[in-house]
Amino acid sequence: MRNILLSFVLLFAAISSAFAQELTVKSFKLAGSDLTAQTQPRKDLNDRNCALIKVGIGLQGVQFEGGIMGNVENKTGEYWVYMPQGNRQLKVKHANYAPVMVTFADYGVEKLESNRTYELIITASGSTQIAQKQRLTIRYSPSSATVLVDNKMVKGTNGVAQTTLPIGQHSYIVFCDGYDSEEGTVKLKASTPSNLQITLSKEAVAILQSVISQPIVAQQPMDQTPVTNVDNISIPVKDGISIDMVRVEAGTFTMGATPEMGDPFDADKPAHRVTLTNDYYIGKYEVTQALWKAVMGNNPSNFKGDNLPVEQVSWYDCQDFLSKLNRITGKTFRLPTEAEWEYAARGGNKSRGYQYSGSNNTLDVAWFRDNSGSNTHAVGTKQPNELGIYDMSGNVREWCQDWKGEYSSSSQVNPTGANSGSDRVFRGGSWSGEARYCRSSYRLYYTPDHSNYSLGLRLVLSE
Repeated sequence: MRNILLSFVLLFAAISSAFAQELTVKSFKLAGSDLTAQTQPRKDLNDRNCALIKVGIGLQGVQFEGGIMGNVENKTGEYWVYMPQGNRQLKVKHANYAPVMVTFADYGVEKLESNRTYELIITASGSTQIAQKQRLTIRYSPSSATVLVDNKMVKGTNGVAQTTLPIGQHSYIVFCDGYDSEEGTVKLKASTPSNLQITLSKEAVAILQSVISQPIVAQQPMDQTPVTNVDNISIPVKDGISIDMVRVEAGTFTMGATPEMGDPFDADKPAHRVTLTNDYYIGKYEVTQALWKAVMGNNPSNFKGDNLPVEQVSWYDCQDFLSKLNRITGKTFRLPTEAEWEYAARGGNKSRGYQYSGSNNTLDVAWFRDNSGSNTHAVGTKQPNELGIYDMSGNVREWCQDWKGEYSSSSQVNPTGANSGSDRVFRGGSWSGEARYCRSSYRLYYTPDHSNYSLGLRLVLSE
């Protein structure tokens, strides 16, 4: 009996000791400058980009529960957990510790948002693993460059960016429009801070373009008198800024999952015939930051440059911009319908049946993940499509007018999407997306108040 009682006491003591060690949430917050969820996205079952939670914990063998998409990635000093938007909790487990349920609302985050990166810090009581940190200083030129460390934007001043990171190896990239980007890794040691000196070199292509054709940009300064031919018009706005537009003749096409699109997404199905009965003009280029500033007096973009496409604009922001633009010009500019956008992207009645807008090779016509250097580029620097329109397969995604609606196999005339809804359509690939998102049939949706670094707009003007 004594032996049995002793065994029970020892077992109880072991269990109590195990669960005396706890996992505790130190902090949970939105990492506002972290672009990883966009630059390294993972799709949920509805083909939306997931949210990404970076979990810093300092333990091996950690497990997670809570609607996780795909495998958890074990990075240096942290775990990457992808979850669909709308999730409200994440359970963190370890064999030697009592588990902890992280309820996001307890930390000011009601639910996860698509394309957003969050930071969760967990401490383990009784753990001997204490993460040591060290300072990294990056001095860079030109001072307008952007610095990312471990895919997080590090804000700099006068060409100097500083951050404090766990001991170990970290990745970095420094980039600026018109310059070759520089990327690499740096190993932080406990003994001393680390310093990097980076001077970017001018892009050979950019130098050549500046010599041959200054400027090859949308909304380039022009006389205040409209210049018109059969296929193109240029409409003055203010301060020497004009809008170049391309005429799209009315016609009939097959919209959605056509054979040349390869393995289309479910949202692209079924393919269906669409007839557009009226000609219209569409922007030759994406709306640039120069045009946005001329109309709005501000620039919300993350990647700064007059000839870069404007981004970080919601659908509501676009409506405000359109209202002011129309007052200035006396015209009726608007966002394209989804059907107008895809018809133009496919080349209208001049279409050659390409998978992307103007080519079967994304490198010819699009800035996307494989060639963008993790930033936007000056509009009009890739090849145009059959109608002479640029960047419809990449650079930034583009808002459309339509509410989200499901496709039907029935033929349609001048479709305008669903009558109502919670999400607005956007089209086209972006600098942060894979090639498959650059196909002319690709479609996705956001709430109209959403904005991010890869989302802009293109204008339409009815005749």
